[in-house]
Amino acid sequence: MLEYKVLGDNPAKENVVLLHGIGGSANIFFPQIKAYKEHFNVIVLHLRGHKKSPSVHDVDDFSFHRAAQDVLDVLDEVGVEKAHFVGISLGSVLTHQILAIAPERVESAVLGGAITKMNLTSKFLFTVGKLCKNFMPHMWLYSLFARILMPRENHRESRNAFIKEASQMKREEFMGWYDIVHNVRGTYSPVPKTAAHVPKLYVMGEGDHMFKRDVTKDIQNTPNSRLIIVSGAGHVVNLDQTEAFNECSLAFMQSRGGVQQSTLDEKAKVTEQVNEQ
Repeated sequence: MLEYKVLGDNPAKENVVLLHGIGGSANIFFPQIKAYKEHFNVIVLHLRGHKKSPSVHDVDDFSFHRAAQDVLDVLDEVGVEKAHFVGISLGSVLTHQILAIAPERVESAVLGGAITKMNLTSKFLFTVGKLCKNFMPHMWLYSLFARILMPRENHRESRNAFIKEASQMKREEFMGWYDIVHNVRGTYSPVPKTAAHVPKLYVMGEGDHMFKRDVTKDIQNTPNSRLIIVSGAGHVVNLDQTEAFNECSLAFMQSRGGVQQSTLDEKAKVTEQVNEQ
């Protein structure tokens, strides 16, 4: 069973599950937990290979499907039949996988820094990483990717937070996840049919140069999908622009996708000046 914690046990409140990215932990959701606890029971967990959760090598068939089933097993253990899901980066990939195999468990989905496919640039980087992984320390590889994904000055805080969290991850666990990254497309492709009825909010930073374009294009054919672009944010949008992310995600979950697009767009606009260099 994954390491998890349930914050709040009010039966009158709905539940929200927070799914972190590769090398991350529940700590990346600290700004969200405080805001969400006022309205939801919050379930935080550590994915396989992270913190005190079981190893990716404890199963013979580790895959995104297996990782998604781990999350569903936690819900079964705590007696939660259905929940809202908030996933960041890799967490969005797992949210897609859950939408593909168990859409009936999802009230709504918020996908930040979402990934729907590996584009040519990310495929190239992935291939280079595969060639180097046997002689390069995994933290060098992770740090390199973090700097490519989050290159700007205003991404520094979230970039450093992710690198710090990943430094606690064992090499063999990181490589276990790295070896299945090429299957990302397969987690998203069933979603337009399997989860057509589930409200989905895609929250992308305007500076997410790696994935924003593909997400914008792909979700045009996905029913019940909304997109907002958060100004002044990069890939890790929930840390780069916490207030905007919190307001948009809460409005969406509380209304189960019924909030007006104009309201979301307004909340996504950051008024202060941001250094985009």
